[in-house]
Amino acid sequence: MAQGHIIPFLALALHLEQRRNCAVTLVNTPLNIAKLRRSIPPSSSVRLLEIPFRSSDHGLPPGTENTDSLPYDLILKFLISSLRLEPALSSLVADLAAGEVGFPPPICIVTDMFFSWCADIAHRYGIFHAVFNAGGGYGFACYYSLWLNLPHRRKNSEEFALPDFPEASTLHITQLPPFLQSADGSDPFSAFQQIVLSKWANADAILVNTVEGFDGLGLDYFRRKLGKPVFPIGPVLLTNSPTKTETGMTNSPEICKNWLDSKPARSVLFVSFGSQNTIAEAQMKELAVGLEASGTNFIWVIRPPLGFDINSEFRDEDWLPEGFPERIEASGKGLLVRRWAPQVEILGHESVGGFLSHCGWNSVLESLSCGVPILGWPLAAEQFYNSKVLEEEIGVSVEVGRGKEIVVESGDLKDKIEMVMVGGEKGKEIRRRANEIKEMIKDAVKEDGEGKGSSVEAMDEFLNAAVVFRGRKINGGKSEA
Repeated sequence: MAQGHIIPFLALALHLEQRRNCAVTLVNTPLNIAKLRRSIPPSSSVRLLEIPFRSSDHGLPPGTENTDSLPYDLILKFLISSLRLEPALSSLVADLAAGEVGFPPPICIVTDMFFSWCADIAHRYGIFHAVFNAGGGYGFACYYSLWLNLPHRRKNSEEFALPDFPEASTLHITQLPPFLQSADGSDPFSAFQQIVLSKWANADAILVNTVEGFDGLGLDYFRRKLGKPVFPIGPVLLTNSPTKTETGMTNSPEICKNWLDSKPARSVLFVSFGSQNTIAEAQMKELAVGLEASGTNFIWVIRPPLGFDINSEFRDEDWLPEGFPERIEASGKGLLVRRWAPQVEILGHESVGGFLSHCGWNSVLESLSCGVPILGWPLAAEQFYNSKVLEEEIGVSVEVGRGKEIVVESGDLKDKIEMVMVGGEKGKEIRRRANEIKEMIKDAVKEDGEGKGSSVEAMDEFLNAAVVFRGRKINGGKSEA
């Protein structure tokens, strides 16, 4: 139900239906199912099932079924409401297992990380259960360890280590999102996280949307910590950006493409903080000054700053430097896109040479799959640890900002943009490494006469494990995931 997790699940469903002729059913609440139905290709056989959910029963605004546009102060209440779906899910699984829905009984139930408690339901009916972590191995290893250990509460220093993940070296207090900074182990957010994360150990397997070759540290952490099979099956991505038809969008995909077509190869910086994130007004103005001063071509997906409805109309005169939109339009150096842009297509365009990103894992994988280096500005959740591993371990990024309130200087932004896009030995090495990771990803997903890549093999091993598990319970029947 978390907005950033729904699209990866759709991608996983479409990916699974290509393997072994699996029959795949996606289960979600009514409004999310309606959105998914619009996104599924006509040729797909993925089926959709609804479970009832009335947000008003949980003290949430009417029609709230995901975190899109949800105010920050309601996030916890929304997450806790997901625990109350247990009776409806249990009833649905019982009907599926009995063959009363018109589908073959499932051999496997794959759930989001926040629905790890579904393992008990699956096992009640002899069904294999896997948790799908749509994030990366390293980033979620840090996130998992932080919530279960709260190590920063035991130190007076601003830096601290993770007691069960020493490979992560030290973390800094500024790399903690607000809920973690205030967590003491007895607060409601800690209670929720400890419930859902501790139940990962009840799953039969963990699926991770990553590649073994560059994310082994985090994968090994979960193997050691949980004692369960961990399958890196990524990148699991949609091949095209989800279609948007919202009001307030001023630049069509065709306009973006035509603008990119007019620019030299690897000369454009794409700037986007994802569909649910934004930065402070002061940060926004510093970023604008830094972009303009760098002389770099850029596409910037702009949304209202903190304190305003992220989906409302953007007010140039209030939130950007005076004359900025007019100057970049006249010079042809920049394109401002309102609210949404076709990210997959932009990152895959030959004129794009860098991505200033919030380091959400979907965006990271889309960027690295195209060999595009990253300028990291993490804002929430595990994004801080994604940024850390991208810079310190994988070597494809440089961090330019951290958090939604930290002071950033336009001069520092300018220097780092220039370094990644055009200058110096460090920038050259980052660009070289990004291309190397692109080839690593290609190798991981290949399946031809020369053999299978690591992610393809991991997917096969996962499906084999599910079939073997189910084979102990019943015989025959078509596989259902």
